[in-house]
Amino acid sequence: MKAVVYEEPFKVAVKDVEDPRIQHPNDVLVRVTSSAICGSDLHMYEGRTAAESGIVFGHENLGIVEEVGQGVTSLSKGDRVVMPFNVACGFCKNCLAEYTGFCLTVNPGFAGGAYGYVAMGPYTGGQAERLRVPFADFNCLKLPPGEQFETDFVLLADIFPTGYHGCELAQVSPGETVAVYGAGPVGLMAAYSALLRGASKVFSVDRVPERLAKAEEIGAIPIDFTKGDPAEQIKEQTQGEGTDKGVDAVGYQAQAHDASHEEPAIVLNTLVQTVRPTGMLGVPGLYVPSDPGGPDEHAKHGQLLVSIGKMFEKGQRMGTGQCNVKRYNRQLRDLIIAGRAKPSFVVSHELPLAEAPKAYEKFDKRIEGYTKVVLHPALAGV
Repeated sequence: MKAVVYEEPFKVAVKDVEDPRIQHPNDVLVRVTSSAICGSDLHMYEGRTAAESGIVFGHENLGIVEEVGQGVTSLSKGDRVVMPFNVACGFCKNCLAEYTGFCLTVNPGFAGGAYGYVAMGPYTGGQAERLRVPFADFNCLKLPPGEQFETDFVLLADIFPTGYHGCELAQVSPGETVAVYGAGPVGLMAAYSALLRGASKVFSVDRVPERLAKAEEIGAIPIDFTKGDPAEQIKEQTQGEGTDKGVDAVGYQAQAHDASHEEPAIVLNTLVQTVRPTGMLGVPGLYVPSDPGGPDEHAKHGQLLVSIGKMFEKGQRMGTGQCNVKRYNRQLRDLIIAGRAKPSFVVSHELPLAEAPKAYEKFDKRIEGYTKVVLHPALAGV
Protein backbone atom coordinates (compact mmCIF):
# COMPACT_ATOMS: atom_id res chain seq x y z
CA MET A 1 0.00 0.00 0.00
CA LYS A 2 0.98 3.68 -0.30
CA ALA A 3 1.90 5.54 2.88
CA VAL A 4 3.57 8.75 4.08
CA VAL A 5 7.04 7.77 5.29
CA TYR A 6 9.48 9.91 7.26
CA GLU A 7 12.93 10.00 5.63
CA GLU A 8 14.92 12.74 7.38
CA PRO A 9 14.30 16.16 8.94
CA PHE A 10 12.03 18.21 6.69
CA LYS A 11 11.49 15.34 4.27
CA VAL A 12 8.66 12.82 3.92
CA ALA A 13 7.77 10.73 0.90
CA VAL A 14 4.84 8.65 -0.29
CA LYS A 15 6.15 5.12 -0.67
CA ASP A 16 5.02 1.53 -1.03
CA VAL A 17 5.04 -0.20 2.36
CA GLU A 18 3.89 -3.60 3.57
CA ASP A 19 0.14 -4.08 3.79
CA PRO A 20 -1.22 -4.38 7.33
CA ARG A 21 -2.69 -7.69 8.40
CA ILE A 22 -4.75 -9.09 11.24
CA GLN A 23 -2.25 -9.97 14.00
CA HIS A 24 -4.66 -10.71 16.85
CA PRO A 25 -8.32 -11.82 17.03
CA ASN A 26 -9.22 -8.37 18.45
CA ASP A 27 -7.83 -6.50 15.40
CA VAL A 28 -9.67 -4.95 12.50
CA LEU A 29 -8.29 -3.57 9.24
CA VAL A 30 -9.61 -0.19 8.15
CA ARG A 31 -9.53 1.32 4.67
CA VAL A 32 -8.54 4.90 5.43
CA THR A 33 -10.74 7.56 3.87
CA SER A 34 -9.34 10.55 5.83
CA SER A 35 -6.14 11.10 7.79
CA ALA A 36 -5.16 14.54 9.05
CA ILE A 37 -1.71 16.07 9.45
CA CYS A 38 -1.22 17.17 13.06
CA GLY A 39 1.00 19.83 14.56
CA SER A 40 2.51 17.01 16.62
CA ASP A 41 3.63 15.38 13.36
CA LEU A 42 5.69 18.49 12.68
CA HIS A 43 7.83 17.83 15.76
CA MET A 44 8.98 14.59 14.11
CA TYR A 45 9.08 16.14 10.63
CA GLU A 46 11.46 18.85 11.86
CA GLY A 47 13.78 16.37 13.53
CA ARG A 48 12.82 17.54 17.01
CA THR A 49 12.25 13.98 18.30
CA ALA A 50 14.06 10.66 18.20
CA ALA A 51 11.99 9.51 15.20
CA GLU A 52 14.00 7.38 12.78
CA SER A 53 13.74 7.06 9.03
CA GLY A 54 10.97 4.69 7.90
CA ILE A 55 8.23 5.53 10.40
CA VAL A 56 4.78 5.85 8.78
CA PHE A 57 3.07 9.00 10.04
CA GLY A 58 -0.57 9.55 10.88
CA HIS A 59 -2.51 9.36 14.14
CA GLU A 60 -5.76 11.13 13.12
CA ASN A 61 -7.58 8.44 11.17
CA LEU A 62 -11.06 7.67 9.86
CA GLY A 63 -12.20 4.96 7.49
CA ILE A 64 -14.26 1.89 6.65
CA VAL A 65 -13.76 -1.51 8.32
CA GLU A 66 -12.57 -4.00 5.67
CA GLU A 67 -11.59 -7.07 7.71
CA VAL A 68 -12.63 -8.17 11.19
CA GLY A 69 -10.69 -10.39 13.58
CA GLN A 70 -12.48 -13.42 15.03
CA GLY A 71 -12.55 -11.94 18.54
CA VAL A 72 -14.22 -8.66 17.56
CA THR A 73 -17.87 -8.52 18.60
CA SER A 74 -19.20 -4.99 18.01
CA LEU A 75 -17.88 -4.18 14.53
CA SER A 76 -18.70 -5.47 11.07
CA LYS A 77 -17.23 -5.11 7.62
CA GLY A 78 -18.46 -1.83 6.12
CA ASP A 79 -18.73 0.07 9.41
CA ARG A 80 -17.51 3.66 9.27
CA VAL A 81 -15.23 4.38 12.22
CA VAL A 82 -12.86 6.97 13.65
CA MET A 83 -9.99 5.97 15.93
CA PRO A 84 -8.59 7.95 18.86
CA PHE A 85 -4.92 8.70 18.35
CA ASN A 86 -4.43 6.88 21.68
CA VAL A 87 -4.07 3.13 21.21
CA ALA A 88 -5.56 1.67 24.40
CA CYS A 89 -6.53 -1.73 25.77
CA GLY A 90 -9.68 -0.76 27.67
CA PHE A 91 -8.97 -2.97 30.70
CA CYS A 92 -5.82 -1.74 32.49
CA LYS A 93 -5.96 0.42 35.61
CA ASN A 94 -5.63 3.66 33.67
CA CYS A 95 -8.08 2.75 30.91
CA LEU A 96 -10.71 1.75 33.50
CA ALA A 97 -10.23 5.20 35.08
CA GLU A 98 -10.70 6.80 31.61
CA TYR A 99 -7.03 7.74 31.29
CA THR A 100 -6.78 6.04 27.90
CA GLY A 101 -3.91 8.30 26.87
CA PHE A 102 -1.83 6.50 29.48
CA CYS A 103 -2.68 2.85 28.78
CA LEU A 104 -0.38 0.45 30.61
CA THR A 105 -0.82 -2.46 28.19
CA VAL A 106 -0.19 -1.38 24.61
CA ASN A 107 3.37 -0.04 24.92
CA PRO A 108 5.26 -1.99 27.63
CA GLY A 109 7.51 0.17 29.75
CA PHE A 110 5.66 3.36 28.82
CA ALA A 111 2.26 4.76 29.77
CA GLY A 112 0.51 5.36 26.47
CA GLY A 113 0.49 4.30 22.83
CA ALA A 114 -0.37 5.94 19.52
CA TYR A 115 -0.39 5.33 15.79
CA GLY A 116 2.61 6.50 13.80
CA TYR A 117 4.43 8.32 16.58
CA VAL A 118 7.93 7.95 17.97
CA ALA A 119 8.21 6.02 21.27
CA MET A 120 4.47 5.33 21.29
CA GLY A 121 4.57 1.66 20.37
CA PRO A 122 4.77 -0.50 17.23
CA TYR A 123 1.62 0.93 15.63
CA THR A 124 1.93 2.01 12.01
CA GLY A 125 0.38 5.38 11.18
CA GLY A 126 -2.72 5.96 9.12
CA GLN A 127 -1.49 8.44 6.51
CA ALA A 128 -1.81 5.41 4.31
CA GLU A 129 -4.37 3.40 2.40
CA ARG A 130 -5.07 0.96 5.23
CA LEU A 131 -4.58 0.71 8.99
CA ARG A 132 -4.52 -2.10 11.56
CA VAL A 133 -6.51 -1.21 14.67
CA PRO A 134 -5.77 -3.30 17.79
CA PHE A 135 -8.33 -3.78 20.60
CA ALA A 136 -10.80 -2.68 17.96
CA ASP A 137 -14.01 -3.01 19.97
CA PHE A 138 -12.60 -0.43 22.36
CA ASN A 139 -10.68 1.81 19.97
CA CYS A 140 -13.17 2.24 17.13
CA LEU A 141 -15.95 4.81 17.45
CA LYS A 142 -18.81 4.05 15.08
CA LEU A 143 -20.08 6.84 12.84
CA PRO A 144 -23.20 7.19 10.68
CA PRO A 145 -22.68 5.56 7.28
CA GLY A 146 -22.00 7.63 4.19
CA GLU A 147 -19.72 10.62 3.72
CA GLN A 148 -21.53 13.32 5.70
CA PHE A 149 -19.44 15.21 8.28
CA GLU A 150 -16.23 13.54 7.01
CA THR A 151 -13.92 16.45 7.85
CA ASP A 152 -15.72 17.06 11.14
CA PHE A 153 -15.54 13.43 12.22
CA VAL A 154 -11.83 12.96 11.40
CA LEU A 155 -11.07 15.71 13.93
CA LEU A 156 -12.53 13.44 16.64
CA ALA A 157 -9.33 11.40 16.42
CA ASP A 158 -7.29 14.12 18.11
CA ILE A 159 -7.61 17.87 17.86
CA PHE A 160 -11.27 18.40 18.77
CA PRO A 161 -11.04 16.21 21.90
CA THR A 162 -7.58 17.62 22.66
CA GLY A 163 -8.85 21.20 22.54
CA TYR A 164 -11.77 20.19 24.72
CA HIS A 165 -9.33 18.39 27.04
CA GLY A 166 -7.43 21.65 27.52
CA CYS A 167 -10.64 23.24 28.77
CA GLU A 168 -11.37 20.22 30.96
CA LEU A 169 -7.88 20.41 32.50
CA ALA A 170 -8.55 24.08 33.27
CA GLN A 171 -12.10 23.29 34.39
CA VAL A 172 -13.63 25.99 32.19
CA SER A 173 -17.15 26.79 33.40
CA PRO A 174 -20.01 28.91 32.01
CA GLY A 175 -19.50 32.65 32.32
CA GLU A 176 -15.74 32.48 32.82
CA THR A 177 -13.03 34.27 30.88
CA VAL A 178 -10.40 32.14 29.17
CA ALA A 179 -7.04 32.83 27.51
CA VAL A 180 -5.91 30.28 24.92
CA TYR A 181 -2.29 30.55 23.85
CA GLY A 182 -1.82 29.28 20.31
CA ALA A 183 -4.31 29.55 17.45
CA GLY A 184 -3.13 26.54 15.52
CA PRO A 185 -5.59 23.67 15.08
CA VAL A 186 -5.56 22.59 18.75
CA GLY A 187 -5.64 26.18 20.00
CA LEU A 188 -8.62 26.96 17.77
CA MET A 189 -10.34 23.82 19.05
CA ALA A 190 -9.62 24.88 22.64
CA ALA A 191 -11.09 28.34 22.01
CA TYR A 192 -14.09 26.75 20.26
CA SER A 193 -14.54 24.29 23.14
CA ALA A 194 -14.39 27.09 25.70
CA LEU A 195 -17.19 28.83 23.85
CA LEU A 196 -19.17 25.56 23.67
CA ARG A 197 -18.75 25.28 27.44
CA GLY A 198 -20.24 28.75 27.93
CA ALA A 199 -17.22 30.98 28.46
CA SER A 200 -18.13 34.67 28.43
CA LYS A 201 -14.89 35.83 26.81
CA VAL A 202 -12.20 33.81 25.06
CA PHE A 203 -8.89 35.39 24.08
CA SER A 204 -6.88 33.68 21.33
CA VAL A 205 -3.16 34.49 21.35
CA ASP A 206 -0.98 33.99 18.27
CA ARG A 207 1.00 35.92 15.67
CA VAL A 208 -0.21 34.39 12.38
CA PRO A 209 -2.87 36.64 10.79
CA GLU A 210 -4.84 33.77 9.20
CA ARG A 211 -5.07 31.96 12.53
CA LEU A 212 -6.14 35.06 14.43
CA ALA A 213 -8.78 35.71 11.74
CA LYS A 214 -10.11 32.16 12.21
CA ALA A 215 -10.31 32.74 15.96
CA GLU A 216 -12.25 35.94 15.46
CA GLU A 217 -14.66 34.19 13.10
CA ILE A 218 -15.78 31.81 15.87
CA GLY A 219 -16.23 34.60 18.42
CA ALA A 220 -12.84 34.67 20.16
CA ILE A 221 -10.92 37.89 20.76
CA PRO A 222 -7.63 37.84 18.78
CA ILE A 223 -4.43 38.88 20.56
CA ASP A 224 -1.28 39.36 18.44
CA PHE A 225 1.64 38.74 20.78
CA THR A 226 4.09 40.58 18.50
CA LYS A 227 2.22 43.84 19.23
CA GLY A 228 2.90 43.84 22.95
CA ASP A 229 2.94 41.65 26.04
CA PRO A 230 -0.13 39.42 25.59
CA ALA A 231 -0.76 39.20 29.34
CA GLU A 232 -0.97 42.98 29.53
CA GLN A 233 -3.18 43.15 26.43
CA ILE A 234 -5.59 40.70 28.04
CA LYS A 235 -5.52 42.41 31.44
CA GLU A 236 -6.52 45.67 29.74
CA GLN A 237 -9.68 43.88 28.55
CA THR A 238 -10.44 42.22 31.89
CA GLN A 239 -10.38 45.26 34.18
CA GLY A 240 -6.80 44.50 35.15
CA GLU A 241 -7.69 41.16 36.74
CA GLY A 242 -6.65 38.66 34.09
CA THR A 243 -8.67 35.66 33.00
CA ASP A 244 -10.27 32.98 35.15
CA LYS A 245 -8.68 30.17 33.17
CA GLY A 246 -5.87 29.63 30.66
CA VAL A 247 -4.91 26.98 28.12
CA ASP A 248 -1.46 26.30 26.66
CA ALA A 249 -2.02 24.91 23.18
CA VAL A 250 1.53 25.63 22.02
CA GLY A 251 4.00 23.46 23.90
CA TYR A 252 7.76 23.37 23.87
CA GLN A 253 8.36 25.05 20.51
CA ALA A 254 6.93 28.35 21.73
CA GLN A 255 8.19 31.59 20.18
CA ALA A 256 9.47 34.65 22.02
CA HIS A 257 7.14 37.64 21.94
CA ASP A 258 9.18 39.24 19.16
CA ALA A 259 9.02 35.93 17.24
CA SER A 260 12.80 36.03 16.77
CA HIS A 261 13.66 32.77 18.56
CA GLU A 262 12.25 29.91 20.61
CA GLU A 263 11.63 30.22 24.35
CA PRO A 264 10.26 26.83 25.45
CA ALA A 265 8.77 28.06 28.74
CA ILE A 266 7.41 31.41 27.60
CA VAL A 267 3.79 30.31 27.18
CA LEU A 268 3.70 28.67 30.60
CA ASN A 269 5.22 31.74 32.23
CA THR A 270 2.98 34.16 30.35
CA LEU A 271 -0.08 32.12 31.33
CA VAL A 272 0.94 32.46 34.97
CA GLN A 273 0.89 36.23 34.44
CA THR A 274 -2.36 36.14 32.43
CA VAL A 275 -4.54 34.05 34.76
CA ARG A 276 -5.86 35.64 37.94
CA PRO A 277 -4.98 34.44 41.44
CA THR A 278 -6.56 31.02 42.20
CA GLY A 279 -7.25 30.47 38.50
CA MET A 280 -6.45 27.26 36.62
CA LEU A 281 -4.15 26.38 33.74
CA GLY A 282 -4.76 23.54 31.28
CA VAL A 283 -1.72 22.35 29.34
CA PRO A 284 -2.49 20.01 26.42
CA GLY A 285 0.39 21.56 24.44
CA LEU A 286 3.17 19.04 23.96
CA TYR A 287 6.23 19.02 26.21
CA VAL A 288 8.86 16.30 25.82
CA PRO A 289 11.61 14.84 28.02
CA SER A 290 14.09 15.02 25.12
CA ASP A 291 14.37 17.70 22.44
CA PRO A 292 17.45 17.42 20.19
CA GLY A 293 16.78 20.92 18.82
CA GLY A 294 16.30 22.65 22.17
CA PRO A 295 17.85 26.14 22.46
CA ASP A 296 19.97 25.18 25.49
CA GLU A 297 21.17 22.08 27.33
CA HIS A 298 18.33 22.16 29.86
CA ALA A 299 15.69 22.45 27.14
CA LYS A 300 17.29 19.54 25.28
CA HIS A 301 16.44 17.41 28.33
CA GLY A 302 12.93 18.77 28.86
CA GLN A 303 13.99 20.94 31.80
CA LEU A 304 12.42 24.38 31.60
CA LEU A 305 12.66 27.42 33.86
CA VAL A 306 9.03 27.93 34.92
CA SER A 307 7.86 30.67 37.31
CA ILE A 308 6.72 28.27 40.01
CA GLY A 309 7.21 30.96 42.68
CA LYS A 310 4.72 33.32 41.04
CA MET A 311 2.36 30.44 40.36
CA PHE A 312 2.48 29.42 44.02
CA GLU A 313 2.04 33.01 45.15
CA LYS A 314 -1.10 33.29 43.03
CA GLY A 315 -2.49 29.95 44.24
CA GLN A 316 -2.93 28.71 40.71
CA ARG A 317 -3.45 25.08 39.73
CA MET A 318 -2.28 23.31 36.59
CA GLY A 319 -3.48 20.23 34.70
CA THR A 320 -1.24 18.60 32.12
CA GLY A 321 -0.97 15.65 29.79
CA GLN A 322 -2.10 14.34 26.44
CA CYS A 323 -5.79 13.93 25.78
CA ASN A 324 -7.71 10.81 26.78
CA VAL A 325 -9.75 10.87 23.59
CA LYS A 326 -12.20 8.14 24.59
CA ARG A 327 -13.41 10.31 27.47
CA TYR A 328 -14.83 12.88 25.04
CA ASN A 329 -15.17 11.57 21.48
CA ARG A 330 -18.65 10.03 21.74
CA GLN A 331 -20.24 13.19 23.14
CA LEU A 332 -18.40 15.42 20.67
CA ARG A 333 -19.52 13.14 17.82
CA ASP A 334 -23.11 13.59 18.91
CA LEU A 335 -22.70 17.39 19.06
CA ILE A 336 -21.55 17.25 15.43
CA ILE A 337 -24.49 15.06 14.38
CA ALA A 338 -26.93 17.37 16.19
CA GLY A 339 -25.50 20.43 14.41
CA ARG A 340 -24.24 21.92 17.67
CA ALA A 341 -20.56 21.72 16.68
CA LYS A 342 -18.72 22.02 13.37
CA PRO A 343 -14.99 21.72 14.08
CA SER A 344 -14.11 21.44 10.39
CA PHE A 345 -13.93 25.23 10.21
CA VAL A 346 -10.20 24.73 10.89
CA VAL A 347 -9.68 22.55 7.80
CA SER A 348 -7.97 24.61 5.11
CA HIS A 349 -6.95 21.89 2.62
CA GLU A 350 -8.20 18.46 1.55
CA LEU A 351 -5.61 16.69 -0.58
CA PRO A 352 -4.75 13.28 -2.05
CA LEU A 353 -2.05 11.29 -0.29
CA ALA A 354 0.42 12.02 -3.10
CA GLU A 355 0.51 15.68 -2.11
CA ALA A 356 1.53 14.97 1.48
CA PRO A 357 5.20 16.03 1.05
CA LYS A 358 4.19 19.44 -0.27
CA ALA A 359 1.49 19.77 2.39
CA TYR A 360 3.97 19.03 5.19
CA GLU A 361 6.35 21.67 3.86
CA LYS A 362 3.68 24.36 3.64
CA PHE A 363 1.99 23.48 6.93
CA ASP A 364 5.38 23.58 8.66
CA LYS A 365 6.07 27.06 7.26
CA ARG A 366 2.54 28.29 8.08
CA ILE A 367 2.10 29.62 4.53
CA GLU A 368 -0.75 29.94 2.05
CA GLY A 369 -3.36 29.61 4.76
CA TYR A 370 -2.36 26.08 5.75
CA THR A 371 -4.14 25.73 9.10
CA LYS A 372 -5.24 22.06 8.93
CA VAL A 373 -4.70 19.49 6.19
CA VAL A 374 -6.80 16.35 5.68
CA LEU A 375 -5.40 13.69 3.37
CA HIS A 376 -7.79 11.44 1.43
CA PRO A 377 -6.02 8.30 0.18
CA ALA A 378 -8.88 7.46 -2.20
CA LEU A 379 -8.67 10.77 -4.08
CA ALA A 380 -7.20 10.75 -7.57
CA GLY A 381 -3.44 11.17 -7.41
CA VAL A 382 -2.83 8.78 -4.53
